Amino acid sequence: MTEVRNDSRAAIGVAATAQLFGEARTHSAFLAKPVPDALLVEALDLAKMGPTAVNSQPMRVLFLRSAEAKERLGPALSPGNLAKTLAAPVVAIVAYDTEFYEHLPFLFPHADAKAWFVGRDAHIERTAFQNGSLQAAYLILALRAVGLDAGPMAGFDNAKVDAEFFPGGKVKSNILINIGYGDDAKLFPRNPRLTFDQMAKVL
Repeated sequence: MTEVRNDSRAAIGVAATAQLFGEARTHSAFLAKPVPDALLVEALDLAKMGPTAVNSQPMRVLFLRSAEAKERLGPALSPGNLAKTLAAPVVAIVAYDTEFYEHLPFLFPHADAKAWFVGRDAHIERTAFQNGSLQAAYLILALRAVGLDAGPMAGFDNAKVDAEFFPGGKVKSNILINIGYGDDAKLFPRNPRLTFDQMAKVL
């Protein structure tokens, strides 16, 4: 039986694009409503489908839900991020694994991709950070897609986070994402965006 492939892709629609981009906001305050584990699993399962170099998938995530876990994070936070992060229903520490290449025989089985990285520390670090950052962006969109709101941020001491949560040294923190159901009443007006012509050219 011959497989018929449909190469056309329909736009996902106004409501979906609004939820992911147009009406989505970065939240600093969240409603006192619990976030089910099932939604975190669903979001991560969506995020992992985004493209990464040689399917490297270096992102690693710790979801901090308990007060005790968030208190461990507290000493690494900047003063401006402390209160809102401790109050968030869930805080994701989004990190990247510098030994991602150990999984390549499984993730990229049609070539000896592991050999492309072993012993090349600068190449490893760049690939892990670059693709881990891509996956962090996918995760933000995936959280929005499953009906959650996200407050991604830097503003923390990476070395302190790594010492507390990733003491082995191979996993390094990248960004934090506060997660929950955003309190729209506490949003600031949306900041402006650059136009297409300010950002891009078609050559």
